Parts: sequence; structure tokens; C-alpha cells
Amino acid sequence: MAKATSAYNRKRNFDSTSEPREPARRSRAKAGALTFVVQKHDARRLHYDFRLELEGTLKSWAVPKGPSLDPSQKRLAVHVEDHPLAYASFEGSIAEGNYGAGDVIVWDHGIWQPEGDPVAGYESGKLKFTLIGEKLSGAWTLVRTRLKGSGDKQQWLLIKEQDDVARPADEYDIVSELPASVISGELVGGMEKPAANQARKSQSRSKAPAKPSRKKAAKAAMPDSLSPELATLVESPPAGDWLYEIKYDGYRIMARVKEGEVTLFSRNGHDWTARMAPQAKALEKLKLGDSWLDGEAVVLDEQGMPDFQALQNAFDDARSGDILYFLFDAPWLDGVDQRELPVEQRRDALQKKLPKRKGPLRFSEAFEVDHQSVLGSACALGLEGVIGKRAGSPYRSSRSADWIKLKCRQRQEFVVVGFTKPQGSRSGFGALLLAVNEAKGLRYAGRVGTGFNEALLANLHKRMKALARDDSPLHKQPSAAQRRGVQWIEPQLVVEVAFAGWTGEGLVRQGAFVGERSDKPAEQIIEEQPASAKAVEEGASTEKTTSKAKARKGREQIGEVSVSHPERVIDEQSGTTKAQLARFYAEIADWLLPDVRNRPVSLLRAPGGVGGEQFFQKHAERLAIPNIHHLDADLDPGHDRLMAIDSAPALIGAVQMGTIELHTWNAAYASIERPDRLILDLDPDPALPWRAVMEATRLSLSVLDELGLETFVKTSGGAGMHLVVPLARHVDWDTLKAFGKAISQFMASELPDRFSARMGPKNRIGKVYLDYLRNGRGASTVAAYSVRARPGLPVSVPIRREELGQLRDSKQWHIGNLQQRLAKLDEDPWAGYANRQRIPKAMWRKLGVEAP
Repeated sequence: MAKATSAYNRKRNFDSTSEPREPARRSRAKAGALTFVVQKHDARRLHYDFRLELEGTLKSWAVPKGPSLDPSQKRLAVHVEDHPLAYASFEGSIAEGNYGAGDVIVWDHGIWQPEGDPVAGYESGKLKFTLIGEKLSGAWTLVRTRLKGSGDKQQWLLIKEQDDVARPADEYDIVSELPASVISGELVGGMEKPAANQARKSQSRSKAPAKPSRKKAAKAAMPDSLSPELATLVESPPAGDWLYEIKYDGYRIMARVKEGEVTLFSRNGHDWTARMAPQAKALEKLKLGDSWLDGEAVVLDEQGMPDFQALQNAFDDARSGDILYFLFDAPWLDGVDQRELPVEQRRDALQKKLPKRKGPLRFSEAFEVDHQSVLGSACALGLEGVIGKRAGSPYRSSRSADWIKLKCRQRQEFVVVGFTKPQGSRSGFGALLLAVNEAKGLRYAGRVGTGFNEALLANLHKRMKALARDDSPLHKQPSAAQRRGVQWIEPQLVVEVAFAGWTGEGLVRQGAFVGERSDKPAEQIIEEQPASAKAVEEGASTEKTTSKAKARKGREQIGEVSVSHPERVIDEQSGTTKAQLARFYAEIADWLLPDVRNRPVSLLRAPGGVGGEQFFQKHAERLAIPNIHHLDADLDPGHDRLMAIDSAPALIGAVQMGTIELHTWNAAYASIERPDRLILDLDPDPALPWRAVMEATRLSLSVLDELGLETFVKTSGGAGMHLVVPLARHVDWDTLKAFGKAISQFMASELPDRFSARMGPKNRIGKVYLDYLRNGRGASTVAAYSVRARPGLPVSVPIRREELGQLRDSKQWHIGNLQQRLAKLDEDPWAGYANRQRIPKAMWRKLGVEAP
């Protein structure tokens, strides 16, 4: 190992700093753009660390005053030890007692382009180069001086060369005007300070120590949506180390705090902020940073016990001031991602933020009790049951064996499918007919006729009459005796029922009505099957418990499509499930279908989710996608039929078969040999900063404007941008592709340092590849409003040109925040889109080529 490299490791204690370790062998210099980074470091003295990638490491200089755009200001740059390449993305707080203790942010980053041989220039003491960063750009020089520094550290000067980017210091000081990180938006001095001796390994999940070690939480961009962790029903308490809490008889509520604004969501993602205004106001008073909190809305009776019916009455009568919000977890707190921290550590951080039993907010206390007596103790107190959480476990946005529920009496939700006439003096109705979802549809599960008061009888009867239907919604009909005198209804209402057990025929015994569940959709209601204690002790998920449970659960009706494995998480970063993706596409269908309808579509399928195997499917083959349109065989001779998606059910059907992305041709299938649009895909070198992508987008638009072509813009949902030019159906595929190539080659010839017209990573080093190949017959581009199969599930989103300056990156909108954008739009960003433009010979001549 080289001496300079070892100096980096020798100065650091990696047991107490989260800085990356220099590997034993330095990385080979890779073929590609060279990166640079400027880190702002609030150590003993505030300074800027200027780093250039060279020969597999980061050559580093400490610049006390930071870079200046004024060529007359020659900034001192003290040469320090080489840093590993991984250091380029490091942000955080180096703990006290460590070398360089203090906050570090990435103030700027991008690529640098040396003038001449960079190794020779570095060794001779004079490096001339161009920077392409988010903040710094243009020509620069680093020159070694003969000045004596402290110890053996070389003194260099960082100098801005005179060009159109240079600015006098008395007009503009870039370090004071742009102080924040280009990654997180953080400022130095405000970061959470970690403990000096944090543990490097998490505690055991099967046996938590009495005093668990602390893990460091991660700072990152908080997602706009987050699914709750769900508990597995267990038949008996498992052995091991568990934290137990009361199983509250209420509504699960997730609270999001973003830029000081509080939004409360029900379990299925509906905004309940207006229904719980006092609770939202109390959360605002806590002055939290960006956070996600998890809890339960509850009303307590005179004995201090949860009362579900009283909770419903509080919502119905607009008495939300009676509701207490019991908080029990904080997967995200004050801008810090805590999901990988142990549950004890998350809860400890949450409790410190909450008031001491004042107002509508409460902390859900945990209690320690022997696992063999925990359920008996809870039942003796008259509780519904308990929730257990495995000590040391992380937070997962899915049903997990790390969270369990134990019930004193069997109790679950059912779909109401009908009711009977009342007998004697009773009003309203006699009993509710219950059902649960299974693979083939709704299955009859018995009836419940007790637990109602007069007000409930009247209210439910009135609403059920409005849902009346002539036929049964069940896939298998009950016996004639069970059907006698029944009025069937649409399966929309969900109720909770307590009961003694199940009969051999799968019907509830001794059922009693508990309350209505407006927070859970009918499509998600299945028969709950408890997992064995042994399975939970081993960490098995609820889907691995019994074959009977697997047969009766695992499907959700979304629109007209039955979606299998709805709870399967398809993206670990956002916690999004397969069912949530299907519902997302159903909800934005009116925006998406215009770009998909009537065109051949190709599907990017990822049955195992974003992190699993992905494959592209252009033809129907033997894939039975519900409601998809198989096109005429002669549209693509020699292959299976092409596909089209012309409806929301077909959209959901594609998701059911593992589809995440939708790609469309540049022609309608009714006129498949006459394309009706040109698409240019700006595909940047991954090392380029976003500002360079925006500059390339504006330059490309300027050329298209000069040609007289109206162009529409959308984010790709990846790294670049898409430019869409609608056309009249007047050219064939070869002509369209040739015209796209002419534009790409024109840009590359006019601006060779910015653009490449040749595909492949080696041809776009430090440049943007203007991809025209998407304009050939059979080629396709990701559709407007399609989700991308990438972490976080970003979406390709149409924008107005005026919005270009507001874009942070091409992944700005994703499955969690797109609907917020759509709700705020006054008009379609692509209003006026029409396929009327033509490509005359004069346009070809402007590009320096003759029309074919």
C-alpha cells in the first residue's frame, strides 16, 4: 500500500467514525469521466476540501476560504493525504475525539476534464482543467508553490481562469451565496452528532442484550409515502426477547411531518388530517423536522380502556377532541432514517420528543412480562390483546414476523354481503351476512345479529338499502336455508366481529358486532390464520405458516382484476407493495392512458421486484394478462402478437403479471407504418452533474425551436430527459430515424464537448448521448406517467418548459408524490399536443443534410 494511502487509514478509528475505509488495494483507474468533489468541513476551522479523482484515488487539497470565481483571488490550497474514491459521497458528522471531528457536507460535485496529461501535470505541479459541477464550472488551474507550509504539506494555489463564468468577488461570492449541500440540502453545523463509541454491529435479533448497543441512523431524503409495519397473528406467545404493548382498539394512523406541515394517513393511505385536526395541531407544536410517526387513534372509556364504538362515534359526531393518538414507533425522525435501528432505539428517540401525558398525544408504553403469562394478564384486564415486537428488530413496511399480535378472543374484519329482515320488535334488520376474500372471490363466513343498538340498526339499514342488488356477490352460494329472506348488497361495507371460533364449514361461531371499519377496503379482507409460535421464533413470515393460510389469503380485488400476492414488497426503499403499485396505476389511469392507448406496448416485468430479475416483453406469447389487447398477427410478421393497453383493467392486469414499466411505440397500431412522433432521449454520463443535463436539454430545445418544431418535455424517471416532437403521419420509419440521427449528429458536431451521437458508455464520457435510436420500427420509449423499475419507483413525468429551472433531477416525482403534483395542476402540462407537424426539406438542409 502506498504511503499516502496508508496515511488516511492511520489517522482514523473506524470503530467510531462512519467515514469509508481505504481498501487494502487501490482501485485501478477506470475508463470514464474523472469526478471531482468539494466538501465543506466544519472541523477545528471551517474549510473546503477540494478533491480530484486521479489514478484510482482522490487527490486532495484543503482550501481554507473555499473556491472563488474571481481570477484575481488565488486561493491557498494545502495538499493533504489521498482519500478513497468512496469518500466523494461522504456526508455526516465525525464524532468528537476523531481526526477531523465536525460536520461534512458535499458542497459541490461533478466531473473534471484535464488539459493534457493529468498525471504529468500533477507531478510537475501544474494542473489545468475544466470543471462541470452543480456550482463550479469553467476553466481552473491548480499550481504548486514554493511556499513553506506546516510540516511537509505542499502549498498550492487554486485559481479560476478568465472565461465567461468568471465573476468579480465584489459582485458575487459563491461560497456565501450557495452554502448548502448539493446532495442533502444540509448546512454544516446542524447535523446530529453521533456517539463517540457507536457499535459497529447490530444486536442479535433472537437475543437482545440487556443494554443494547446504539446503531447510527442514516440521513437521507424522506419518502412522501410510507406503508406501516403489520403484525402477524400468532396462536400462542413465542419464546425469546419481546417488547409487549397494549393492542389498542382503534384506527392505525401514520403521521408525516414534512417542512413543518403535518399530514395524517389511514392504514390504506387516505388523508385523515381534517378528521383529526387537534392531533395534527399537537404534532405541529412539537416542531419536529421531517418525520414519519406510527400510532393508533383511540378513545378510552370511563375505566380507561379502549372503546372502538366510542371512537367511531367521535368521528361520526365530529368530536375528534375526544381522540387520543397513541404513538409507538418513529421509522423517520427529525430528518433521520431510523428504519434500520433496533425497535428499542426508535421508541426511545420517539418518547423523548413527546409531551408527558398532555393533550391528545400519548406514548404507547411497553411492559416486560413472561411470555407464558402475557396473554392471560392482558385478557384478565379486559383488553383485546397485546402486540409483541422482537427486541432489536428493524422497521419494515410489510407484514412481518418481527411484530406479532395475540388476541384474547377471536376477532377480525368481514365484508358485509347482505342482511335479513328483523324479527319481533326489532327495527332495521335482523343479522348481517358476512364474507371473506379468497382466491376465487368472496366466501360466505356466517352471520352476526348481536351487538347493535337502535341508532346503529337504523344507520346501517339505511346505507345497506342504497347498496341493494338482486343477486349474490358470493362465488359459492350458501345453502337454501342460509339464503332464505336475504337482501343481497354490493360488497363495500367492512365490519369487525368478535366470535368464539370457526365451525368446520368455515363459519363464525357466537359472533358479536364490534364496529364498522372505514379504514380498511373490502378487497383486503381475508380470513386471518394464526402462525405457530415456533414459526415466529424462527422468524418465518405469515405467508410461510400453513398451506391453509396460503390458500385462503394472498389476493386482492383491485377494480376488475384479482391481484395475487398483494402484500409482496416490490421496492425496499419505499416499502411499496404490488397492490399499492396496482392502485397507483388505477388512480392515474386518466393521465397515463392517453400516451399508451392505441399504441403497441412493451412491458418491463420484474416479478421479484426492483432488486430482482427484470426482463423486457414485446410480444404476448402465452402470457395471459387480464384485459390486455392482443393485436393483429400481421402487424409484426414472424412473431407472436403485439400487445396494447387501452383500459385501466388492462393496466392493473399488467401489474398483476409483474409489470412495473410501460414502453410504447412511436406509432398507433391502426397506422403502424406511419409514425406520429419523434423522441430524443438525453442520456448523460452518470458522472455528469444535473446542471449539465439541464444545459443539454435547453440547448437541444433551442435547436428544435430553430427548426420550427414544437417540442414537449418529460423527465425520464432515470438520469436524463425526453424530448417529444408530435408529427403528422407523413414519413416512414427509416425517414424518421434518419431525421433523429441528423439532429443528434448536428448537436455533436456543433458542441462536441457536450454531446455525443454515438451510443455506448465509452462514447459519452463527460457528455450527453442524444439517443435517436428510439425512432426505429419496433423501438419503444417509457410512456409518460409510467413508473420506473428503480429504487424509490420514480415516474416519467410530463412538464411545462417553464418548469425546467425547478427540476432537482429526473427522479423528482415518484409513486409517493406524483398525485400531489397532479392535484395542484391547473392544466395538462402537455396541453395543445397535436400530431400536425411535418418535416419539410428545408429542415434537413438546416441540419446540413439532404432529405432522403
